[in-house]
Formats: sequence, structure tokens, C-alpha cells
Amino acid sequence: MATDESLADELVGTIRAWVRKDVVPEASRLEHADEYPADMVAQMRAFGLFGATIPEEHGGLDLDVMTYARIVEELSYGWMTLSGVLNTHMIASNLIKRFGTDEQRSRWLPRLASGEVRAAFSLSEPDAGSDTQAMRAKAVPDGDEYVVNGTKMWVTNGERAGIVALAARTPEGITCFIVEKEPGARYEGIGVSRHIDKLGYRGIETVEMTYTDHRVPAANVLGGPDGLGRGLHFILSSLELGRINIAARAVGVGRAAFDAAFAYAQERETFGVPIAKHQAIQFKLADMATKLEASRLLVRSAAEKFDRGERADVEAGMAKLFASESAFEIATEAMRVHGGYGFTTEFPVERYYRDAPLMIIGEGTNEIQRIVIARGLLKRAEEAALG
Repeated sequence: MATDESLADELVGTIRAWVRKDVVPEASRLEHADEYPADMVAQMRAFGLFGATIPEEHGGLDLDVMTYARIVEELSYGWMTLSGVLNTHMIASNLIKRFGTDEQRSRWLPRLASGEVRAAFSLSEPDAGSDTQAMRAKAVPDGDEYVVNGTKMWVTNGERAGIVALAARTPEGITCFIVEKEPGARYEGIGVSRHIDKLGYRGIETVEMTYTDHRVPAANVLGGPDGLGRGLHFILSSLELGRINIAARAVGVGRAAFDAAFAYAQERETFGVPIAKHQAIQFKLADMATKLEASRLLVRSAAEKFDRGERADVEAGMAKLFASESAFEIATEAMRVHGGYGFTTEFPVERYYRDAPLMIIGEGTNEIQRIVIARGLLKRAEEAALG
């Protein structure tokens, strides 16, 4: 169901105003210090953003994905890390919303919607990133519990999250478990083996997590007994939302980089005129603006298809592929427009330049996106031929 347009515009406008007032002035300082934006996250919780796509019956805002994508763009315009705080939370929430049992939805979604508990998503491993078939983490049944052993890599929000959507092998195949690690839950055997330092995307923890004889109740198998062995199907379906998030945040970073370059080009003078008057700079600005607009339209296409309940793997892959590559190109060109100043920490373009590559890699590398897109197109052609 589509979100009322006027309400969507009002909410997005509120987020935009907050980002300009409170996020933009502080983002570079926090980012350089690699400091978690606790106050900003608290404000996001007050806005209800942790329940963005969760149904109203469970306390969420029940926004359509198009409105959610617009919010992600605004957050990323200010600081891309803020959208990362939301992304894995929303992927896990979407998994529970779409594939959880009624009991699981009632049990977890209200607390996720309020932001009382935040979620992480754990699929990748040190030796199994895009190659999910190489997954080694195992969950062995033992009475009414499963004993989990394995190591997971690139877990965003892994330390602060109270819930982790975890993929592990069971006798039936890859299964998705909802692991509770909040205070009061049984989380013996879960450890953070290391924090991963990053080029950009700072201020948010990315960790390696280990599971050593950790016990998960059988009731925490996503989808109940029918969910055994179906975890990969659940996860790949929900990654469509994650890829729309990545594409939307790429639009936000690209827009911030373009705005910075456009403003600077009108202020900086060489040979007696603003550099925006020079054809070489005009060509850059024209290409940047065109790629930015095309990226936004691809995000809209994927979000609208997702909202209609249709399979959006191809469209989400296209949006993620094009928008992320464009964001990196726009950030690079913004740095070049700034000249030597673009290489300093005095201007935020260096942050955009360091943040942009994350979108090329996150939620499946762009090489994987090309495979997803091509296979999706071929499958659709086969289905069309069969009528």
C-alpha cells in the first residue's frame, strides 16, 4: 500500500531539515573521530525511523519503500553512516515481517519498530562472501535447541544490536535464525573477535563475530519448522530491500558531492571568472547531474516494483549497480572540481570520496550485481517464452 503523498512529503521534509540543521555541521567531526553518533541515532528513534517499513499493527510507520528510499537519501546526504545504522535493522525486520510466524512477528516487531531493540544481519563469512554455498557456520539440532558454531564477517551494528538475523547450515540446508543477544537473553558463546577499520563508513561498527557452542531455541528458526533449509531464499528476497537502501544512499552521497562541487564552482574564480564559466567544468557538472538524475529514477523504479509486491531483483540490482558507480564517479569529479582543496579535510568532499566505494561493495559487489541482473533477465525471457 502506498504511503499518503502529503504525509510522505512532510516526513521527508522533516528529515531533510533535521539533516541540514544537526547532521551536516557535525558529520565530518564525528566521522574523523570514528565516533558513534549516539545523539543522532536517538533522534532517528524519536522520528520512528526504526519502524519505517514495519506495519502499524506492530507499532511501525508502515511506510512504502519509495518513501523509505527518500528518507535514506536524505540521511546519506548528511552522513552516509546514518543510513547504515538503519539498513541491517530494516533487512532483519523485513525478514521477520515477510517470513516469520505470527508468534515471531508479535514477539519481535514491536520492539524493533520502537528502536528499543536494534537488529543486525549476518550472512558473509571470512571465506564465503558472495559465494554463499561455501558457508561453514553450522547449527546442529540438540533437543529443542540448535548449537551454533562459526565465524561471521562484515557484521554492521553487530556489537550494539540486540537481535541478529543469522544464516547457518542445518541438515536441511541454509537456515535463518533470529539470535537474541540483548541483556537478559542467553547469549553465551557469542563474541566479537575483532573490529574492522575502514577507509570510510566510519562511526559505525563493522565487526567479525564468532559463535562457539551458542545455543539458539528451535522457536527462533525464522518461519518455524517450515523455515528449515529455506533461509537462503528468505535472505536473498530481503536483500532486494537492502540493495534499494544502498542505491538510495548512493544517490544521497552523490547529491551531496554534486551540490558541493556546484556551489564551489560558482565561488572559485580563475582567470577572472568563476570556474563554472569554464567549459571543462561545465562538462563535469552536466555529466554529474545527469548520472544523479538517472540514479534517482532507477531507485524509484525498483522501489515502486517492490511496493507492488513484484519480484524486484533485477531492478534493485540495476539501481544498486548504476547508482553506486555513479556516486563514486561524482565524488571523484567533485574532488577534481575542488582542486587541491578537495584533497584536504577542510571540505567534506574527501569524506564523500571515501564513503562512496562502500556502495560498490555492499549488499553484493557490483560484479555480483551484473550476474544477478543477467540471470534475472534470462529467467524472465524463459518464463515469457513458456507463456
